[in-house]
Amino acid sequence: MLFRRARREFLARMGAMAAATLASSLPGLAALAPEAATDIHLGYAAITWGGNDRQAIEDIAALGFRGIQLRANCIQEFRSAAELRDLLAKHELEMVALSSGDLRIDPAVESEEITKHVANAKFLRDAGGVYLQVIDQRPRNRPITAMDYTRLGQLLTELGKRTADLGISLGYHNHMGSLGERPEEIDQIMQAVDPRYAKLELDVAHYFQGGGDPAMAIKKYHDRLLFLHIKDVERLPGKAAAKQSYRFVELGQGQVDIPAIFNALHDVNFHGWAIVELDEVTDKTRMPKDSAAISKKYLEARLKLKV
Repeated sequence: MLFRRARREFLARMGAMAAATLASSLPGLAALAPEAATDIHLGYAAITWGGNDRQAIEDIAALGFRGIQLRANCIQEFRSAAELRDLLAKHELEMVALSSGDLRIDPAVESEEITKHVANAKFLRDAGGVYLQVIDQRPRNRPITAMDYTRLGQLLTELGKRTADLGISLGYHNHMGSLGERPEEIDQIMQAVDPRYAKLELDVAHYFQGGGDPAMAIKKYHDRLLFLHIKDVERLPGKAAAKQSYRFVELGQGQVDIPAIFNALHDVNFHGWAIVELDEVTDKTRMPKDSAAISKKYLEARLKLKV
């Protein structure tokens, strides 16, 4: 009996070593270390459902994701934060984040902007959520100045102080068409932000499309990451208009090196949420749930992650 058990253990070890050797010999296919995703929680964003948040909640929970990100339209869709909180609890979903919209840097609307986002943070808190997401827009019809980045950083800090009083953490979402479109622009914004009150919510596909390496960004901002959008994008050759030169796709269908991103998260010992996001389905014969299932399959089959 002892011999047979020892032989089984030996064969198991040899099998594991062989699998590791095979994985490492295939470029880009090296398996994540077993502990790589232990403290990374995978959620899904409801944006693909186009405002039908009740269906999004049902579908995302059915696929096994344990967290969800909603947009501010849910404030009008639900009669109260308590109603949303109860529905999420019924489906065993955690409300990770609320997309609160643009934070405009125009001094004339500062008070209005702060009031709007603080109100959204209160709803988020009452619904059981933890992170408030804001983005911004590049100024139109004039050149961008260094003061624009400073101004955005100051507003993020001020808003973050207000949301912190509510127990809500603030994240800045880098985005195409925003002041934080390119890596060097994100650098300037982060330099202007007080890290105690606002952090980076890194969208890996927007960062890639803006000309950066998301894995390097994770290492650079490892101590300032709030949570992430895990997303893929494909570039469309021959398209002149900027917004038509790329489209977001299901995980594994584009050009973002998703395995490198999760390995980078492991390297920096990231603990927290990674929200899978797709703006809209890429094949109109699919439903949003179908696209989410494609990304889930990629995470589980390709990266051996547990949703």
